[in-house]
Amino acid sequence: MAHLAALPEPLQQRLRAELNTGESLLWTGQPSPRRYMKDAFKLWFFFIPWTAFSLFWMAGASGFRLPSFEDGWSLFPLFGLPFLLIGIAGLSSPFWLRRKAAWIVYGLTNRRALIIAGKDSITVKSYQIADIGELERTEHADGSGDVIFERESVRDSRGRQQTTNHGFIAVPEVRSVAQLLEKMTVARPA
Repeated sequence: MAHLAALPEPLQQRLRAELNTGESLLWTGQPSPRRYMKDAFKLWFFFIPWTAFSLFWMAGASGFRLPSFEDGWSLFPLFGLPFLLIGIAGLSSPFWLRRKAAWIVYGLTNRRALIIAGKDSITVKSYQIADIGELERTEHADGSGDVIFERESVRDSRGRQQTTNHGFIAVPEVRSVAQLLEKMTVARPA
């Protein structure tokens, strides 16, 4: 089980500030940055060809040669620049997620589960133990994984359903965290 002292000081302070009177921490943790960013690498199957095509298109629009400023300069190749920037942003998304993981802290108290995220401005999600329903645990070979205790479904602008999982994502020793949470949900007052 992770202890509060294992967290960086700013995250310890954030977690302590969220505790109510009579509330005690049973577990604290952070997502594994490597595991947290891993799923974003799947996007590379889309963004590598996207970026390559953007570069190819810009090169083709410029006649596959370096621009000559003697006859004036054509802006036409620059129309590919937004697409190139989108590609670069997509390729860098796993590294942004890794950075984001450093500013996420999970806490489990005798009353609730807490998820605190953000560097400059923070978002706090609090789940009362009495309100936590069925738990879903995903465990990887290295023992890390996710404990999902809420699913949020919304319809996007095209009417398709999008589901977001809420819980302790990419935590080391996920089995022990899930067992502690299960023990608490079983022991909760009716």
